Amino acid sequence: MFGIKLPQKQNLKRYNALFVVLTKYGFQDVMASSQARKFIPKKYLLKHPDTEKQLSGSTFERIRMVLEELGPSYVKMGQIMSNRDDMLPPELVKELEKLQDHAPSLQNFEVEKVLSNELDIHCSQYFLSIDPKPLAAASLAQVHKAQLLNGDLVVLKIQRPNIADVIASDISIMKEVAEALEKYSAQAKAFQPLRLVESFEKSINEELSFQREMDNMEHFAKNFEGNEAIYVPHLYRELSNDHIICMEWVDGIKVSELEKLKESNIDSSAVAKVGVDLYLEQVLEHGFFHADPHPGNLFVLPEAQKICFIDFGMMGTIMPNDKEALTDLLLCFLKKDVKKLIPVLKKIALKSEIPDEKKLEYDLYELIEGISNTSIHNIKLGTTLKQFKNVLYENKITIPHYLYILIRALIIIEGVGLKLDPEFNITDNLKPYMAKITRKRFGLKRLFQKNLNRFQDYNALLDKLPDDINEIVDKIKDGKLVIVHEHNGLDEFRMSLKTAFNRLVYAVIIAALSIGSALLVMADMPPKISGIPVLGAIGFSLSAIIGLVILISIYRNKEE
Repeated sequence: MFGIKLPQKQNLKRYNALFVVLTKYGFQDVMASSQARKFIPKKYLLKHPDTEKQLSGSTFERIRMVLEELGPSYVKMGQIMSNRDDMLPPELVKELEKLQDHAPSLQNFEVEKVLSNELDIHCSQYFLSIDPKPLAAASLAQVHKAQLLNGDLVVLKIQRPNIADVIASDISIMKEVAEALEKYSAQAKAFQPLRLVESFEKSINEELSFQREMDNMEHFAKNFEGNEAIYVPHLYRELSNDHIICMEWVDGIKVSELEKLKESNIDSSAVAKVGVDLYLEQVLEHGFFHADPHPGNLFVLPEAQKICFIDFGMMGTIMPNDKEALTDLLLCFLKKDVKKLIPVLKKIALKSEIPDEKKLEYDLYELIEGISNTSIHNIKLGTTLKQFKNVLYENKITIPHYLYILIRALIIIEGVGLKLDPEFNITDNLKPYMAKITRKRFGLKRLFQKNLNRFQDYNALLDKLPDDINEIVDKIKDGKLVIVHEHNGLDEFRMSLKTAFNRLVYAVIIAALSIGSALLVMADMPPKISGIPVLGAIGFSLSAIIGLVILISIYRNKEE
């Protein structure tokens, strides 16, 4: 029986919606054996039989439709999970990538009332005007344009009321269903549903924290301080909190609006080069990058001649040690060096359960050869990275979440570059950075720093060594030194030895019975049946039976 606990009252409506939608798209079998089946409305089941249209799609298409219908939490989960090629099959990832984060605007939403309650202010003391009609509405928040008393135009990003409670309720349900699936479905367990939900929970909580988004924005601005090619909007901290962000209105042109760029005499190919350069700088130099650089989050400011990134809710962070491994990975790809690629992959991987290392080597070699046979100007990084993700999935290699976010972001940014300039090739932008990184790696400053770090490590080891030796000696004196020695396979060896010994005993018994029986027959000892001594016949029969049992046992063990 499915191990789902009976839902709490606050979760009951969400359970009801979940079961209704699952049933609608032909997934009623998922809940068929559940205690929670009683919560599926019987009237709905009678009035809404499965239709050909709803069931005509593949399982993965129907999963995507289910997520769309279930609402914000599930759409967000699908979007985030579309990065997890290490856990999900490529066909499902392809469907999840189609999910769009659009939501209807809130009806009767009183912006001024929300601002007054959240910020504990009188809006008239700060704002000249606030547009009640939202500029955009997404699953977690909606955006309104306003003007401050000093004339500054601003954007107010306001979190949807009670969205945190809705998401918390949805995550609670997701976890219960995931736990049950892992427990009772071997097929579902292979996709690690609970781990997927936990990964989603971490990502969505980060995005729900507007305080974190503001910190990201300020961190991003600091990294690009003094860079004339980029503009970061001003943040109004005094009019912001964990549920509201007030930032400068950006009067720019989206990079996807090619006609407007042309009308403003802006060279779209130059925009592509500068924009991608700025992105690569985030990744390879700062180790702090925008995780969702789609065209809606990238603007060109015609007057300032700058590029502006917006929406810092999802950012990727690369640890300093990982940054070096990441550059090694890129260098191996650019140099097409498959031998060095595998050790680098193992170094980066969180977990690797490679079933066949030779197959991995062959898959990577095939991928690298495909690049080698393509002109450098015809290489599409997005295509290569997708193939690379498939190789990781097939060979059971789990890499850090930030790397999947980065791969997705690089695919998006290359797509933006190609839209701006059909002749654009991201490898041209990568080359100068790779050359710069290589020079840094072999520079005197880095070699000195590396050797200094090693010297400090050795010095710390030497400082600690006398204390460690004294501790060992004291334990020897007190008779407290314990050496743990593990024999791998000892139990199997013991069992094999026991089986062999038992068979030897049986063989001795068979030999004794056979010899004894032969002596009785030769002595013609009564009683007899048809002239054959009965005791001799019984002895031979027992020998034959025991011998047959041993032969069957040996055969079975050989088969296993």
